[in-house]
Amino acid sequence: MTEYANPDALVTTAWVDAHRKDSDIRLVEVNVDHDLYASGHVPEAISWSWKTQLADARRRDILSPHAFASLMETSGISPSTTVILYGDFNNWFAAWAFWQMKVYRHPDVRIMDGGRAKWLAEERETSVSPTTVPLAEYPVPDADVSLRARLGEVWVSTGLGAADLVDVRSPEEFSGEILAPEGLPETCQRGGHIPGASSIPWSKAVRGDGTFKTRAELVRIYADAGITGNKPVITYCRIGERSSHSWFVLRYLLGFNAVRNYDGSWTEWGNLVGAPIETGAPARELAATSTDRADP
Repeated sequence: MTEYANPDALVTTAWVDAHRKDSDIRLVEVNVDHDLYASGHVPEAISWSWKTQLADARRRDILSPHAFASLMETSGISPSTTVILYGDFNNWFAAWAFWQMKVYRHPDVRIMDGGRAKWLAEERETSVSPTTVPLAEYPVPDADVSLRARLGEVWVSTGLGAADLVDVRSPEEFSGEILAPEGLPETCQRGGHIPGASSIPWSKAVRGDGTFKTRAELVRIYADAGITGNKPVITYCRIGERSSHSWFVLRYLLGFNAVRNYDGSWTEWGNLVGAPIETGAPARELAATSTDRADP
């Protein structure tokens, strides 16, 4: 872990196993499939639903400052609590929760490397009983708006080239071949990507066991696409969870200072009247195809 720019942002499953009963630790599981928690979880972990507890469905927005403070209080989290997040799908929504907690300036929040799958693969202890926690006090926070990109900012960045846009969806979503991964309902009217965006799928950052690749490997992945940190970076996906994962990699593992997550993502841009889009495979894939087909 020490190789990363912010090694304290990650903890291993072994570390969690050794510290999960500490009084100043709160473990939180955040899954795509909320029902997984009931089938077995880290014994001391509570569960958050990304749909009902980490989002305002009426406003299609993240939690308000007051709602965030209320969630922390009912979760037994005070400003001095160390929060460890993990979940399914290689920590998709754990990363989204991490980003949201940093938007609201929680001091000490970390991700369990490898997530739920690694804990289960190692056959560590699990529980099927919900964890009960005491109420805590949490002041209503001010938001750090520098971590979040809004539609207008993305539009300006697209026109002026003021930021590097990183589309972390699958190549098929980027090209416009599909609108969303199979079985996921939040979608858009048009397929494609924001003009000028680089295609760097979130999955390139993790190994087969869900743990993050080395810093050197991550630097190379992004540098090969021209993302070096010399310009501000804006990540986006479909609804903001996968782009939170890449935002975490860029900001906390690689140490890029100016990285924002566009959580409106493609469900906003792809439904917007008049918004410019591009379709087709990433440029480097087209180049590779051209080379493959060239005459000897």
